[in-house]
Amino acid sequence: MASTLLDGLPNEVARQCLARVPFLFHPMLQLVCRSWRESVRSGELLKIRNQIGATEELLCVLAFEPENMWQLYDPLRDKWITLPVMPSQIRNIARFGVASVAGKLYVIGGGSDRVDPLTGDHDRIFASNEVWSYDPLHRVWSQRAPMLVARAMFACCALDGKIIVAGGFTNCRKSISKAEIYDPEADTWEPLPDLRQAHSSACSGLVIKGKMHVLHKGLSTVQSLEDGGSQWAVEDFSWLQGPMAMVGGELYVLSNSCIMKQRGENFPDKMVSCASEFQSRIGFGMIGLGDSIYLVGGVIGPGPRNQCIKPLSDVDILNVTSERPTWRPGSPMTHCRGSICGCALLRI
Repeated sequence: MASTLLDGLPNEVARQCLARVPFLFHPMLQLVCRSWRESVRSGELLKIRNQIGATEELLCVLAFEPENMWQLYDPLRDKWITLPVMPSQIRNIARFGVASVAGKLYVIGGGSDRVDPLTGDHDRIFASNEVWSYDPLHRVWSQRAPMLVARAMFACCALDGKIIVAGGFTNCRKSISKAEIYDPEADTWEPLPDLRQAHSSACSGLVIKGKMHVLHKGLSTVQSLEDGGSQWAVEDFSWLQGPMAMVGGELYVLSNSCIMKQRGENFPDKMVSCASEFQSRIGFGMIGLGDSIYLVGGVIGPGPRNQCIKPLSDVDILNVTSERPTWRPGSPMTHCRGSICGCALLRI
């Protein structure tokens, strides 16, 4: 009996063929016929990609310009894909959390970074509890269950198929210690124990050795979620301050114009590469992807050689596993530029 997907092949084999096609070409696959479109959009294809090792890691980036527009970067093909505009009513959304779970991108909380060009006033929304998910197979955004607490500038991580948020600031710009966990399958939020310490500085989250760590800007103490989420532990790791990225389970930080590999206790930090050319670049995104660190976007501020603010779409890549790590350029973002409001990895 002829296959409805590929003539002469059983459907199981045909699906394995489709699963091996890079995500970049999925929009074209969906134009072939209805059965191909249904197969590409099905959750079954994601399972097959996982089973046969055909999953890809794509870099997701939201820059300040234009508002609420995300792009995906394919590192193997050095190509950018533009997503539909996220339909949030918050203009120029910023200070949000972003994470990827089960092949979908989640954008959580945050508020407006828009300034009225005539009055100079900011929009009134500093923090929200709204949650949006993007389904790359169907190319649609969906609004999900809101967080229990509106927050901005908070720690956000994906861990064991769920999303954990902690700390941050409320709409009154008051720091909070509340934490909660999101189950994407049930579309529900549940409270977690409060952080043991709340601080008046922004916080971020990292997953290291299977645990979520919450870091506050300017502080050496780190709070980690222990015992299956039942309590927070506080430790002073004396980590270097600066933008951080995880590559191959190792922590890297951009500090004092150098990329440093953060070592454990009683081990000195290791310099990986000089990054002095980025001294005048601010507001960029830094993230680990594969065996490399990616620096994306940002702005060049006023200085001796530049009298105005220059938004960037640049991508600079450092392979930290090579014997002599050197920076190389990637294709610049095609539709976005300026300060990076959020970046994450999407595994699909």
